[in-house]
Amino acid sequence: MSIIQTIREKGTVIVISLIGISLVAFILMDSMSSGRGSSIFGGGNTTSVGVVNGEKIDINTFNDRVKEVQQQYPNAGSSQNNQIMESVWNQMVAEKVVDEQFQKLGITFTPDEMSSIMFSDQAPQQLKQAFTNRETGEYDIEQAKQWWAQTKKNQNAEQRNAIISQIIDPMRLNALYTKYTSLIAGSMYQPKWLVKEQSEEKNQFAKISYVAVPFTEITDSSVKVSDKDIETYLQNNKVKYNQEPGVMLSYVSFSAVANAQDSARIFNSLEELKPQFAADSNAKFFLGRNSSVIPYSDEYIPESKIQSPKKDSIIASPNGTVIGPYIDGANYVLAKKLGSKVLPDSIKCRHILLGTINPQTQQPLMDDSTAHRLADSIATAIKNGANFDSLDAKYSTDEAAKQTKGVMTFDLQTIQSDNFAKPFGDFLLNDNGETKKVVKTQFGWHYIEILEKKDFQPSYKIAFMAKEIAPSDETINNANTEAIKLSGYAKNKKSFDEYVAKHGLKEVNVPTPIKENDYQVGQLSDARSIVKWAFDAKEGQVSEPFSLKDDFVVAIVDRRLKEGIPAPDVARPLVEGIIMNDKKADIIKKKLNNPSTLDAAASAYHSQVLTTGEDSTLTFEAQIINGIGHEPKVAGAAFNKNYQAKVSPAFAGNSGVFVIKVNGVFQKQPVNEAMQKLQQNDEMNRNVQAALSESFQELKKTADIKDYRSKFF
Repeated sequence: MSIIQTIREKGTVIVISLIGISLVAFILMDSMSSGRGSSIFGGGNTTSVGVVNGEKIDINTFNDRVKEVQQQYPNAGSSQNNQIMESVWNQMVAEKVVDEQFQKLGITFTPDEMSSIMFSDQAPQQLKQAFTNRETGEYDIEQAKQWWAQTKKNQNAEQRNAIISQIIDPMRLNALYTKYTSLIAGSMYQPKWLVKEQSEEKNQFAKISYVAVPFTEITDSSVKVSDKDIETYLQNNKVKYNQEPGVMLSYVSFSAVANAQDSARIFNSLEELKPQFAADSNAKFFLGRNSSVIPYSDEYIPESKIQSPKKDSIIASPNGTVIGPYIDGANYVLAKKLGSKVLPDSIKCRHILLGTINPQTQQPLMDDSTAHRLADSIATAIKNGANFDSLDAKYSTDEAAKQTKGVMTFDLQTIQSDNFAKPFGDFLLNDNGETKKVVKTQFGWHYIEILEKKDFQPSYKIAFMAKEIAPSDETINNANTEAIKLSGYAKNKKSFDEYVAKHGLKEVNVPTPIKENDYQVGQLSDARSIVKWAFDAKEGQVSEPFSLKDDFVVAIVDRRLKEGIPAPDVARPLVEGIIMNDKKADIIKKKLNNPSTLDAAASAYHSQVLTTGEDSTLTFEAQIINGIGHEPKVAGAAFNKNYQAKVSPAFAGNSGVFVIKVNGVFQKQPVNEAMQKLQQNDEMNRNVQAALSESFQELKKTADIKDYRSKFF
């Protein structure tokens, strides 16, 4: 069962790609769906984070999926983790929606298909890595079959689930989506005449003269957008602006960041430590004893890679000198120069590893004495003229390095890092001229040759004693006290506004609705606690203070929103600019008064007649037009034959109103047959991808989706 354990511990997240055209681009990052494992091993769910068309999404499965993705981003902050949770939810919903479609269409994945993939060159990468024959370097199918036979008998639920989520489900989904994609592609037909016409159109470009009157010609203050205007616009765009249930919030924040007194306190504390730091010969223990926020490092840093605002002062000082305190980011820092050497920042070497354990399965490969004896024999053989590459191919257990004949290049930072085998690194950095040696590490015995050292430069060992410029308890308590005063006084919107006005506080009115699963409130990026409170609060209710990073926040529910067309004041931030530009376009077009020439249009706004397209980039599908920008309507009008004989009517684009005259439509140099075929395939792929996307979006719209995430997160 060691392979099962390896797969469980690795926790590899599968990301499936369906070669260019695939629904996976819209719905997969990794692949596991609740209940799916029961078809192989049995089992079921008890708690649901959501339901899609009657099928539950298990909370434990959801959490596992989130953790798998988070493993790819170990340094992710709370904001990115929130995005990961949202992304995983969307993926799992999509899988449920499309899985039902597969069933309706009779698209299946049989055990025979699974075996044909698992035990072939198309096997998942984890299996290939786990069952690589050490002698041949090839995927050992027989060994994989034996493992699978054992796996199906395994009663350990955790191990089974790991295999399902990381190997079986991705393989199943990949096969199903491939079939679904093929089905969509097969249903799309383009007649030859259409293909020919599209090919000719793609090979055309236009040259135009034009007059552009930007919307900025009309001041915002001269255009009024009424509530009635917004209501009319919303009625005409119901689908686009149909709102989900939500709340409108306002809040006041009380800063608890470090103030001038806090900064001075930290500075003075380092000033007091400075002579002690200079006198102490053990910098590592000094930093630990005084709780430096920058840990001690025994590394030598190349001069070009030292990141410090006092770099020049540090390297110019004698060993033992302490520089500072100075500000570096959010810290006050003392820097002590401990030593200097001239070292290479790039070392090229090659090695043959006689591994004692398999790093993936942790199974023994050979005993230590055998590996040592074999490494010594290889060193002797090479000394006597044996070919390194041949010995590497035959004996090395480092499969990755064998791909480059054992050759590797490392920079100085990597060699000195904690993750690098220290005996290996010590040999690479030796200054006694040794270039060949047998070395033992935790991986086994290595025969190593240093091939090249370069990029020599002065390198420095520096200890940084750093203290964060953090707020004192007094600063934090003062901010909290002020927040409590507002929360205690304000019982409704009226008293909230009164207190804010009386004490000169800044109230932030969040312009857009907050939805039930949101994590952000206005500029507050990690405000999930406020959102959860708001959806349980009444309209006009004032919150207790929330502690969010460097602020204490008091929020108030201004309004609760029902599903449907939003009220004008709610929608105004979203649509006011659009409506205003429409009104400006009407004003501009009225003043242009159906010009018969471009000169007449230009004179109306003291503008100029300009040209574009001379560089042959103004095609029918041009996304950006030189001198104009992203204006699809201009690109379309440039190929209207009517505008070759006369100027176009004035029409509104994205940035203003345009009047154009087509100077001609021209053919580019004809493409060869191979290129034409490639273009046709690209067009078909885009069409299939678009069809897949539209298909999924429609399926999602009609699905019965119940979202219970807010009960758990």
